[in-house]
Amino acid sequence: MLPASSSTGAALVTGASSGIGEQIAREMARRGYGLILLARRADELRALADDLGPTAHALPADLSRPEERAALPGRVAGLGLEVDILVNNAGMSNLGPVAASDPAAELTLVELDVAAVVDLCSRFVPGMVARGRGAVLNVASVGAFGPVPGQATYGAAKAFVLSYTHALREELRGTGVSAATLCPGPVRTGFGEQAGIPDDEAEKMLPKFLWEQPDAVARTAIDGLAAGRAVIVPGAANRVAAALNHLTPRRVLLPMLARVHPGMKNA
Repeated sequence: MLPASSSTGAALVTGASSGIGEQIAREMARRGYGLILLARRADELRALADDLGPTAHALPADLSRPEERAALPGRVAGLGLEVDILVNNAGMSNLGPVAASDPAAELTLVELDVAAVVDLCSRFVPGMVARGRGAVLNVASVGAFGPVPGQATYGAAKAFVLSYTHALREELRGTGVSAATLCPGPVRTGFGEQAGIPDDEAEKMLPKFLWEQPDAVARTAIDGLAAGRAVIVPGAANRVAAALNHLTPRRVLLPMLARVHPGMKNA
């Protein structure tokens, strides 16, 4: 469920400078919510805040850095706002087998995709509970439903987010605060290209009917959060794929994935 918009409450959206995060911010603005926008890319973030109007605030931050996460409650308080809705969308992925991985890059992924989710929930959920209203949307992936050879750390991180949010949701029962996980399939955002999988290459691996546009994913995400759904998978085809990923025996599924995943090309 979504709390009502207010002059002192806001939706904090991480990874808001592009892709799904940007579209979630735009969707929240259309629904009348004030916004606190977080991302590393300050120029893009400020341009988005300017476009969304005076109730949108840009807070550039690198959420892979614990000290920058720790500073956020003070920065939010400095705006005279409270976080009523927390959207943990910021994330990254690395490509390739563990045997060829860069330890620093892998640990940065864990900081951003796992530690930042836990950190921000731990910092902002207590205030929501104290006020008796709030919502958390943690962004995972259909990759959360099974291991991903070629992106082992990313798949495991998203599985963590899914499990963590299920537990958080149960803990929050009866408090007036809800929690949900968004598990999108392939989305045309450029996220894959940053990880080394351009969309045109990914489309050779994944059927076209699985692909979604970021604005449609954002609408589905906020509609699902408002409806009180626990897990939100945009697109009927992706819901089927997620179920198959979860239920197919690993001895059958993993060799199939390893054969077609771009991260395993040179393994």
